Amino acid sequence: MLMQIHPMHPMPDAVIDEDAVLVRRAASADVAAFEQLYRRHHRRVYAVIVRLVGQAGARAEDLTQEAFVRAWQALPAFRFESTVATWLHRLAVTTALMELRARRSRPWQDDDTELEQVAATDMVGRAMLGRDLEQAVASLPPRARAVLVLHDVEGWTHEEIATELGISKAQLHRARGLLRERLGAMA
Repeated sequence: MLMQIHPMHPMPDAVIDEDAVLVRRAASADVAAFEQLYRRHHRRVYAVIVRLVGQAGARAEDLTQEAFVRAWQALPAFRFESTVATWLHRLAVTTALMELRARRSRPWQDDDTELEQVAATDMVGRAMLGRDLEQAVASLPPRARAVLVLHDVEGWTHEEIATELGISKAQLHRARGLLRERLGAMA
């Protein structure tokens, strides 16, 4: 089983305070402040999207941009109940889940047709997961990968996953079994 790892390292108070100032400025339509927020956080947003969607490169970059467009639109309503990093992480997860739902609704794509697709590893993911483990996770079908990453890496509860994806504990068990098979094949 994967260790539960928080996707973001604790941020120093100075960074959090600076983020809050940047959010206030960006919420007042200060594009330069938003660009600074983007530069500070885009790698983390990209990394969580790659882990959930399993595709590095252009599609993950598009989804990262989509998450930041949503952030820009939602900035005026940001209530500072969490850090900016946590809020952006949640937007990234939501964006990735919407992509997975969209894939599921396309009849020409099936989870099993993507078994051979292995995402290229990214710098943040490589630091968080061993290479073999990361490749094995990336090779899982999209829904299996999503339930495994959300539960075992992101720390979501079964209830949260069921609400977002309609996936049960049985799918998590299946995903873990597939991961064990892939890791065994790599040994």
